Amino acid sequence: MSTRDDFLDAAMNHALFDGWSQTAIDAARADLGLSACAVRQMFPKGPPDLALAYHRRLDGQMVEVLRAADLGEMRFRDRITHAVRLRLEIADKELVRRGMSLFALPQHAATGARALWETADEIWTVLGDTSRDIIWYTKRTSLSAVLSATSLYWLGDESPDDDDTW
Repeated sequence: MSTRDDFLDAAMNHALFDGWSQTAIDAARADLGLSACAVRQMFPKGPPDLALAYHRRLDGQMVEVLRAADLGEMRFRDRITHAVRLRLEIADKELVRRGMSLFALPQHAATGARALWETADEIWTVLGDTSRDIIWYTKRTSLSAVLSATSLYWLGDESPDDDDTW
């Protein structure tokens, strides 16, 4: 039996061309020889769940690298900048583009906004934010806006090594 991670790996190859779509799910399912029922159990909402799995995988990778990094000498704003850059550098630009296209659809906009919020929360949490008042919300709201704007700019950046974004 394949795991969600195995399925995500297979689906990523198809999502590059077909987006986070039912077509990509069906192709990955065929690659792995899984039943439609088994895939529905792993990703009950279909394409949005699959795109979220990729998004959360990137968040997990980012958190892992940030936890291992020595950021003690950096100013806090530089830590945030480092985290945002790291999050984008570990991502595949085309898969992110496909995900943003999916989550821009009205029926998936709330899911996309929640994913963005979760990334902002992951960054603040791993960097040691201990606020428990209104500041908790303002930090995540502000970082969500920065992540969103930076991601959109990064998607269109054709400069060498994304220098214009950084």
